[in-house]
Amino acid sequence: MPKLTFCGHSCALVESSACNVIIDPFLTGNPTASHQPEDIPPLAAVLLTHGHGDHVGDGIHLAKRNRATVVATYELATYCESEGCEAISMNVGGAADLSFGRVKLVQAWHSSSFQVGDRFIYMGMPTGILYSVEGKTLYHLGDTGLFSDLELIGKWNGPIDVALIPIGDHYTMGIDEAVEASRLVGAKTVVPIHYNTFPPIECDPTEFADKVAKAGGKAVVLKPGESMEY
Repeated sequence: MPKLTFCGHSCALVESSACNVIIDPFLTGNPTASHQPEDIPPLAAVLLTHGHGDHVGDGIHLAKRNRATVVATYELATYCESEGCEAISMNVGGAADLSFGRVKLVQAWHSSSFQVGDRFIYMGMPTGILYSVEGKTLYHLGDTGLFSDLELIGKWNGPIDVALIPIGDHYTMGIDEAVEASRLVGAKTVVPIHYNTFPPIECDPTEFADKVAKAGGKAVVLKPGESMEY
């Protein structure tokens, strides 16, 4: 049974009998991070939803240190390769069965670029990531606003065991939209992410969990560093 650890902001560590995978490892410079890069166990892969610094984070460093494979959209994967990483490039709608599990990229409504000095490098479309291992599927929605095709993604790729849903507003969905996103996706359990890292995204995750419960769903609030099996 895979174990999910929420490391703060949007970072998720998934440990299974097959391997360890980390998603959006923004640790250094993250005031809510439960881990620093040196605390992360050996990794097989680094999965990136999009190119913003609070999601790429320590991904390149961790990939190089572990000889782990970066999986991301073509533009972002190619950039990581230029920085010395091994990478697999994919694009929206594509899936691949890899040595560390099945990865599928799906659409997210956001933007995606990486800042180098005073320049912004386009990093392809932002995505959500469906990661399946040991017969279980985790859906990391990335940074997204609410959109109706979340229902199609949930139906087409279900059953989804756990979905990580941004709730912090300002840059992504707020709480009420995230509750609706939870209903559309139809995951067995939802976990709030992307909140309380910076002042613009401060909110109360228990409000989200209570509203999900009132709507008939199940939400688990993980504090940074806390884990759950799924």
